[in-house]
Amino acid sequence: MSTRPNPRQVHIETFGCQMNEYDSELVRTLLKREGYVFTEDRECADVILMNTCAIRENAHAKVYTHLSDLKALKKTRPLVVGVLGCMAQNLKEELTVKEPLVDVLAGPDAYRRLPMLIDDAIRAQEQGLGSKGLAVDLSEYETYDDVTPERTGGVNAWIAVMRGCDNFCSFCVVPYTRGRERSRDPQGILDEARRIADQGFKQITLLGQNVNSYRSGDWDFARLISAVADVPGIERVRFTSPHPKDFPRSLLEAVVSHPRICKHIHLPVQSGNDRILGMMNRTYTRAEYLALVDEIRRMDSDIVLTTDIIAGFCSESDAEFADTYRLLETVRYHSAFVFLYSERKHTIAARKFPDDVPAEVKSQRVTALVELQRRISTERNREYLGRTLPVLVEGDAKKSHLQGMGKTDGNITVIWDKSTLPSQPGQTLSLSIYDASASTLYARPV
Repeated sequence: MSTRPNPRQVHIETFGCQMNEYDSELVRTLLKREGYVFTEDRECADVILMNTCAIRENAHAKVYTHLSDLKALKKTRPLVVGVLGCMAQNLKEELTVKEPLVDVLAGPDAYRRLPMLIDDAIRAQEQGLGSKGLAVDLSEYETYDDVTPERTGGVNAWIAVMRGCDNFCSFCVVPYTRGRERSRDPQGILDEARRIADQGFKQITLLGQNVNSYRSGDWDFARLISAVADVPGIERVRFTSPHPKDFPRSLLEAVVSHPRICKHIHLPVQSGNDRILGMMNRTYTRAEYLALVDEIRRMDSDIVLTTDIIAGFCSESDAEFADTYRLLETVRYHSAFVFLYSERKHTIAARKFPDDVPAEVKSQRVTALVELQRRISTERNREYLGRTLPVLVEGDAKKSHLQGMGKTDGNITVIWDKSTLPSQPGQTLSLSIYDASASTLYARPV
């Protein structure tokens, strides 16, 4: 690691998905190698980086709000502002022209160049120049396999097993912001898992835009996740996200049979109508999706299923929306992330289909789905009443430090009174469930 007589302080803010959280850990490692230090206080920072998401409108809005806040801060002192990740890749023209305070743009495949880009931006400011650092080329090979992420502690650690996506769902910008699929070497992943275990983490979440597509020689994802789950010291392994189009039976068998692979599958459906699924380029039908759900539940009825849904996709009619509503009633997920459709630049949908469902109709459909799912989630969670479940302790509950919080094997939040059962993060407790809401199980000691 290089040393600097007066090390620059970096503050990084992360928006969006778990992959972005993992990428921020990579960025910390790469900058620390070059002598940068990190601070949680952006008022003290010489460099402020925002690692961004381009998937949802809400994430866009948050980034622009933060950029607006930084304008006043930058007027008071020298400050390098950088935008990283998917927004940097997808909106490079907009960010370089409309946001003059942005000094550095780096896409997801360009993080190795960040130290140079930041150094150049600092020198440019010192010399009174207005030049910007830009690195947004996509790579067919970059996996950061030799970079050990700078993790900050906790119970769960993420490992990105692959990068990019080849699915080209019409609503999704990921193939354009993260490039084509490429899988990491399995031995590098297993080495990282062993380091994670040595650091005291109890759970690993394997990440990929479509983990089902993982391939490295004769390794598929089922073999990989089973090998990670065999690493001594790791108690739970999760994964996200698979694609329903190619969910192999070998992966389902691994989930069902391996005691340390969590019994939770996040299975994005997006729509319950075949015409809309076709427009989305999801490459499966409603019937095929439901057949997969049936197979999962035949093999293990206790597997927790969750999903993603988009309401108000281009030209979606009331009848087609009703198909999605009925699919929720049929599948009865434990939880669902429901989003209204928001057009993303450079996607197939933005080029081919008008965004013609009125905003108020989209909002009504989201509200209807959320209310239905809340009712179903409450009913599903109440099925656990009277059962004793193993719960991995994560820390204090958000609302009170007097309560503990952890997750079941199925990734359902559990809350208990710490006065009845003191606990430490990383412990696994056996707890009896006595009450439930749509999002939470309430427990007491056995």
